[in-house]
Amino acid sequence: MKIYTRTGDQGETGLYGAERVPKDHPRVEAYGTVDEANSAIGVARAALGESHPDIQVDLEHIQNALFDLGADLATRFGGPYEKNLVRIDAKDVEGLEALIDRYQEEAPKFTGFIHPGGHAAAAALHLARTVVRRAERRVVELMHTEEVNAEAMRYLNRLSDLLFTLARVVNQREGFAEEKWLVKKRR
Repeated sequence: MKIYTRTGDQGETGLYGAERVPKDHPRVEAYGTVDEANSAIGVARAALGESHPDIQVDLEHIQNALFDLGADLATRFGGPYEKNLVRIDAKDVEGLEALIDRYQEEAPKFTGFIHPGGHAAAAALHLARTVVRRAERRVVELMHTEEVNAEAMRYLNRLSDLLFTLARVVNQREGFAEEKWLVKKRR
């Protein structure tokens, strides 16, 4: 099987189910940004290296779930391929909430806005968080025009919270102090 198909050369792509849409369609923007978030998490995992095996395992699980989420967003409700699809559901969201709660126990007490950065892996997690936030915005945009699995948006919302928490945990474990946002005083 060749990696190129030439079917997208005219600016269209296929949704799951073979329906063709423009590559800038809100549905394609939504699942494309989820794909970008998955890649950003891959960069964070590479920066983690062999350290933090617990976080590595959790991020690998999340990357698999993001493939499911991408397929979810690429499949319209009621289509012939929906029966073969595993959609993101409330249990997936609850799983993220459990991870947030677990890692929050280890994170420093949150006292205000912080600069994204610190250890390279923490900085990569912060960047992944912002890509997930953009994916969430793309899903909201799609929801204005088409039916979307509401759990998809909830999942992305919790995932950004988890990535923020993981970045803070990595900085804590690696001995990097968080830089707080210093509000500029008016004269």
